[in-house]
Amino acid sequence: MSVRAALFITCLNDTLFPQAGRATVTVLERLGVDVRFPADQTCCGQMHVNTGYRPEATALLRRFVRVFAPYELVVSPSASCVATVREQYPRLAREAGDARLEDEVDALVPRVLELSELLVDRLGVEDVGGRFPHRVTYHPTCHSLRGLRLGTRPQRLLRAVGGLDLVDLPDATECCGFGGTFAVKNAATSTAMVADKAAAVRSTGAEVLVAADTSCLMQIGGVLRRDRVPVRTLHLAEVLASGGGSQ
Repeated sequence: MSVRAALFITCLNDTLFPQAGRATVTVLERLGVDVRFPADQTCCGQMHVNTGYRPEATALLRRFVRVFAPYELVVSPSASCVATVREQYPRLAREAGDARLEDEVDALVPRVLELSELLVDRLGVEDVGGRFPHRVTYHPTCHSLRGLRLGTRPQRLLRAVGGLDLVDLPDATECCGFGGTFAVKNAATSTAMVADKAAAVRSTGAEVLVAADTSCLMQIGGVLRRDRVPVRTLHLAEVLASGGGSQ
């Protein structure tokens, strides 16, 4: 049976990391998924709701529902934004006092999936045909670990990639310190946290750091580049989409 899914790219990826979205499409189309891209999509409202701008977040929620409701599945290369949809949208809809909106949210939320959830749970696939002959370590971002409870799905996908050597990241469950506005409002604490995370990455001897959120990769990768540590950062989708030793 054919599967049709809409790509929710997220504003951060669209603006700064479009390669994560392109890689997501590559992986899904390789597996026969009919991927659509609703051009009217925009921010999910995560930053707004997390900083107290709930009316503005609700307006973005209404837009999200209007844009994505027609699709049987919605997939995103961002655990953080999917967690916002799952955790915050039902609350915002209730606060709005709009019964119809609540029903629309309740119907849509279960259809919004992070990439590894769609691959492993809905498509029943772990080997997506990728090849990436490099030493890799994986950082489970806070939203993927605690919000979505992705468990070992990303690691199982990585272990199935041809030639990939997956090594454990020490203290993997520790936060990288980004947290959106947390990194701005609590810069000293954030800097200390990401320094610890970068040290853990260095200790693995990995060539590449992988995660399911480009926001965390931006945070950790910034420190690695500043300290001239020869470790690349790649989104999970980019590794899964890879096909040869030149990657």
